[in-house]
Amino acid sequence: MKNQVRDANQPLINSKYYNNTPWKKAAASLSLVLLGSGMTLAGGYLAGNNQQLSENASKLGVSRVNAAPPLPSATDPNFVIKVVQQVGPAVVRIDSSRTVQSRIPAEFNDPFFQRFFGSQLPQQRQRVEKGTGSGFIISGNGEILTNAHVVDGADTVTVTLKDGRSFQGKVLGKDELTDVAVVKIQADNLPSVTLGNSDQLQPGEWAIAIGNPLGLDNSVTTGIISATGRTSNQIGAPDKRVEFIQTDAAINPGNSGGPLLNARGEVIGMNTAIIQGAQGLGFSIPINTAQRISKQLISTGKVQHPYLGIQMLGLTPQIKQNLNSDPNSGITINEDKGVLVVKVMPNSPAAKAGVRAGDVIKSLNGQSVTDAGSVQRAVENSQVGGNLRLELRRNGQTISLAVQPGAFPTQQAQL
Repeated sequence: MKNQVRDANQPLINSKYYNNTPWKKAAASLSLVLLGSGMTLAGGYLAGNNQQLSENASKLGVSRVNAAPPLPSATDPNFVIKVVQQVGPAVVRIDSSRTVQSRIPAEFNDPFFQRFFGSQLPQQRQRVEKGTGSGFIISGNGEILTNAHVVDGADTVTVTLKDGRSFQGKVLGKDELTDVAVVKIQADNLPSVTLGNSDQLQPGEWAIAIGNPLGLDNSVTTGIISATGRTSNQIGAPDKRVEFIQTDAAINPGNSGGPLLNARGEVIGMNTAIIQGAQGLGFSIPINTAQRISKQLISTGKVQHPYLGIQMLGLTPQIKQNLNSDPNSGITINEDKGVLVVKVMPNSPAAKAGVRAGDVIKSLNGQSVTDAGSVQRAVENSQVGGNLRLELRRNGQTISLAVQPGAFPTQQAQL
């Protein structure tokens, strides 16, 4: 079963105490749409067909979709034009396709069916599924950042530049946990983007998106940074290890993998998802995260994510009261703050270090923690095989444990 293995970067999402919290219940019900448009190419493309895409495109002519109202510029009124002229040539369209073999139910292989129905039985057939997304060139020698779901399972990847040139792309690597992939094309002296610093973003800053929504190449939209640090659980993607940037710049299917830019034309994020049926709710992977992952993909073709193997939940007075008043919870909490360990996965690094369900994490490497996000960040920024010092409260006593993060077992998580 998917997500059977949780780690320190994934807060508990199945606890009834978590689900009883109104805003978290609402977040869990959000329908996330990854923005690779086209057919159902594996990995998260928005399901649809050409007719649906045409209908969606036609609606854009009569209604505002996911759009932010224009805002006056306090500086150069033409700054968006300059950003587009600067960055536009480095934004590409990525077309992916894969061949899918249709499956025949096992019952049809029974000799009884073969004898009496013969040629009337369905035959195995192949079909080609296609999808379209966006990407941006990060080096003049043809390295391109995009979303993992844009190229997941693809047999062929075609990269088209703004000037009309097309190249066959090779996927150097992809990481499903952060939805980051690197594609390489054989070319030199290509236009490339300048990367910004997503750690310094503030809500209210300008945000400019460039991409290929619904087959409308080289589309530009503007808005602001609506929020930073949106957790994967908040936006309905608990299987991701990303703290997303939220923007109201209009992004739609096909924008996946395209850049989110600041007013200086620096890439601050990679557009990846929207909330279905909502307006002005788009999400981007911070460029600092995408850059860190891409460096590993370029050098080794894969990414190792540190993990502890715990399900956790930030304590609040209400959660404490709910747990202590429920005789079936099996947990008695004496702490008002900290991060509650709800479950420890068997044979995980946390289990081997002696962490138990019901422990309350008070500090990590000497830094106080009050929410699951701070533990997530600390684990993600650690090293596989390194050391993390946890200070816990257990049954009224303070306990110090050393935990060595392991490599996140992605294959096991997909069982």
